[in-house]
Amino acid sequence: MKIGTTWIALTCLIVTSLVLASCTTSTTMATNTTTSTTAVTTASIPIATTTAIQTSKSTTTTASTNGNWWDKLGKPQYGGELIISGSVNIVGWDPTLGQTMSISSAYMERLTADNWTIDPTAYSYSTSWRPPDDVGGNLAKSWEFTDPSTLVFHLRQGIHWQNISPVNGREFTADDVVYHYDRLYGLGSGLPPSPNWAYWKTTPIALTLLSVTATDKYTAVFKWKTQSVEYILENIQALGGEQCIDAHEVVEKWGDLNDWHHAIGTGPFILTDFVSGSSATLVKNPNYWGYDERYPQNQLPYIDTLKVLIIPDPATALAGVRTGKVDVIDGISLQNAQQMKKTNPEVLQLTYPSSTIGIEPRYDKAPFNDIKVRKAMQMAVDLPTIASTFYGGTTDPYPSALTARSLKGLGWPYEQWPQDLKDEYAYNPTAAKKLLADAGYPTGFKTNVVADIAGDLDLLQIVKSYFAAVGIDMSIQTMDSASWSSFVRTNHKNDALVYRVGCMLGLNYEPLRQLNRFVTGYAANDIMFSDPVFDSFLPKALAATSEDQVKQILRDANEFIARQHPEISLLTPNVFALYQPWLKGYSGQNMSISGTGSGILQMGFYTSRFWIDSVLKKSMGH
Repeated sequence: MKIGTTWIALTCLIVTSLVLASCTTSTTMATNTTTSTTAVTTASIPIATTTAIQTSKSTTTTASTNGNWWDKLGKPQYGGELIISGSVNIVGWDPTLGQTMSISSAYMERLTADNWTIDPTAYSYSTSWRPPDDVGGNLAKSWEFTDPSTLVFHLRQGIHWQNISPVNGREFTADDVVYHYDRLYGLGSGLPPSPNWAYWKTTPIALTLLSVTATDKYTAVFKWKTQSVEYILENIQALGGEQCIDAHEVVEKWGDLNDWHHAIGTGPFILTDFVSGSSATLVKNPNYWGYDERYPQNQLPYIDTLKVLIIPDPATALAGVRTGKVDVIDGISLQNAQQMKKTNPEVLQLTYPSSTIGIEPRYDKAPFNDIKVRKAMQMAVDLPTIASTFYGGTTDPYPSALTARSLKGLGWPYEQWPQDLKDEYAYNPTAAKKLLADAGYPTGFKTNVVADIAGDLDLLQIVKSYFAAVGIDMSIQTMDSASWSSFVRTNHKNDALVYRVGCMLGLNYEPLRQLNRFVTGYAANDIMFSDPVFDSFLPKALAATSEDQVKQILRDANEFIARQHPEISLLTPNVFALYQPWLKGYSGQNMSISGTGSGILQMGFYTSRFWIDSVLKKSMGH
């Protein structure tokens, strides 16, 4: 974020002040309104249960006697082109190989998707994880646990692959589901596991999917080693691109899907053109099976053409919005959003939390292996001032523990912290200097921080000033993104501090998956955190027999991390989505292909349900 002269003035004020200061209920999943769908049962069931379990709950789709909440959006229209802007090139077309910088979800589909009937004012599309009530059917119309380790999916009938060789429009069946998961995890049929996803077998939260079988043409049965219903649901409903189902004929003919000409799926759009570094063009699948859950009589998609423009330069991308050549763009900074409001007030804006920013110390090296030093570093930073000045009051001024505040009921938000813990995160340079002295550093110490040059270096300069005020002399070493990732994440060569956008605090993806982040020896545990207490949380969660038990374990894990101060929390800034008023049905669904969003993994699901108000667009001169 570049704030310019205004922030320079604020910085001077902050530095001056620093100098002065230094003197229970079961959750279920409802389905869409297109078909009658059975809800998924939850972890309130005991582990020993062996009888069939099939509890359902319907999601309310009407706000009042005045009609459905979506009536205010107007009547959907067919036709037109939707243009999305992204800042990174599209790399790879085979999600099973873990190539998430693709748009495979525009033409391929998953078993589940979002519940499109939920009012977006009560639901955040910004999180990577969806609780069961917010998940709806997609290729699967319903599912249930027949016992705590067996999940049965009932597929929709009449779904066909796109009419492209070598699949040629044949019907989608349970055998396709079996083939996909065999290919992904090497479960059988002589297929080796995907190189990218084989690592799950060695992680602390190791995948325990044993088999997927087709008991008939439209039924796929998943058998798991674990009996943790929560863990099973997290894995199968995760928004990872690997959940997109591929056709065996394509893999058998070409080996993989990495050539865009081999992009074939069951989805609402057909990929017709791709120019690397420039654009991807998809057209309406004329034989698409889907109907709008809000308007069950309407066959999808509404738009004729979906185009993704790859525009690395932010100024050029924003110019596309100003001139009406780009319909929606997300991941926009506060400064750019404010400028857009001045120059183009007609462009609509939404805000949502981005990744948490933090300073990560090497937990196994002095002086950071002393909790007094880590506490001092946190207390040296004035988070409320950063929130109100640097971020212009657009973000919460609170530190993060393990789980994001957006995951309601599945963590321990700052508001619930006891006062003694809040005091450890409050700006208090006097107490910070005393803690450093108690740790044996009465005059402070020198250190360094490794930073990705693509990160917010203006903010890092402010943190440097805060640290200097208590005696910590931190030099900043910048690297390009690829070098930074290799140095920190792959080879763990960092021996002091790391500045990270998207740190290990404030995570918003699958709750149980978060319990492995600080596990001893975990590959992504870049700070080398190690504590047997934290290591015990994941096994406890996997053995839990109720949702309430899991929630309590997550709450305890959050408190443990907050009290250990493994990282210095630097807030979770908000970013903005900008969109044209003629884009209808859009409610902030994250469709970023900039490497930061998860919404791209439901791109086709979302965009097939948006429409263009052509009359309004024409009236605005476009």
